[in-house]
Amino acid sequence: MQPTGLVDVHAHFVTDGYVAAARSAGIDHPDGMPGWPGWSVAGQLDTMDRAGIGKSYLSISSPGVHFGDDAAARALAREVNGYGAGIRSEHPSRFGHFASLPLPDVEGSLAEAAHALDVLGADGVTVESNHRGQYLGDPRNEPLWAELDRRGALVFVHPTSPPRAEDIALGRPRPMLEFLFDTARTASDLLLNGVLARRPRIRWILTHGGGALPLLADRIELFRTLAGTGPAEAPGTVEQLGRLWYDMAGTPFPRQIPALDAAFGTGRLLYGSDSCWTPAEAVLTQVASVDAAPRPSADDTWRDLTTRNARRLFAADGR
Repeated sequence: MQPTGLVDVHAHFVTDGYVAAARSAGIDHPDGMPGWPGWSVAGQLDTMDRAGIGKSYLSISSPGVHFGDDAAARALAREVNGYGAGIRSEHPSRFGHFASLPLPDVEGSLAEAAHALDVLGADGVTVESNHRGQYLGDPRNEPLWAELDRRGALVFVHPTSPPRAEDIALGRPRPMLEFLFDTARTASDLLLNGVLARRPRIRWILTHGGGALPLLADRIELFRTLAGTGPAEAPGTVEQLGRLWYDMAGTPFPRQIPALDAAFGTGRLLYGSDSCWTPAEAVLTQVASVDAAPRPSADDTWRDLTTRNARRLFAADGR
């Protein structure tokens, strides 16, 4: 019996123009990594076929599109979003697309979100966990969340380096540790500033099983209630975080997904490969670990579960 084709919500692309713009801004080693990966449609499709991935939703990864100048960020977002939309149009059964926004430029992000969703037909938008030190719960972002909530939009939250990362990352690549803490940091910011409660129609996806979030949810709730951090009238921390969606990019088994399951369950768990930043052979190893892991139930597989969840997620926008 042919196994269920995975739906990959965490797949990345780069373009020559995007990498050139980043390098012009002095970013030769993004997030402390050795360099920039290569990418092509043919290579992505080959990896997908070998791994049994039916469809991949493509996005630009960290460090995003804003390198310090609003006008340049708007132009770069428009460029990469047009490219991603073209791939989606040419291979509609294999690719979806999450459009980049030029945050912290909120006005530019509102304009680009409207263009991407209404003109390009993007499946959602992607933002970083912070944008030049501005975290997602910052009140300056509120007009963007209000508009995306009105639309019932999907927002894919990708982690990035925290401010002053060079001082705290101990010389190691930031995706190893800092990305996981920055995901938890921005999720707690959204929660404690009341964004999750005020904007319930946004479909948020957090990556890498929520990073450190499953282990910190009870501690966040303790401070929320005893120290008065965050709106007291909002639902509890675990309840609010349990309404978000999580992908399993990275090292899902044997520990990451069981921790997520214990905290929030698997009813909103999605598959993610993190290609092309994760090389093809490592993607295959990760998929093998997913297929070999103890099943979520006697009648289910992780492929079936995550694909079924993805269909629910994308059906929510009426498409």
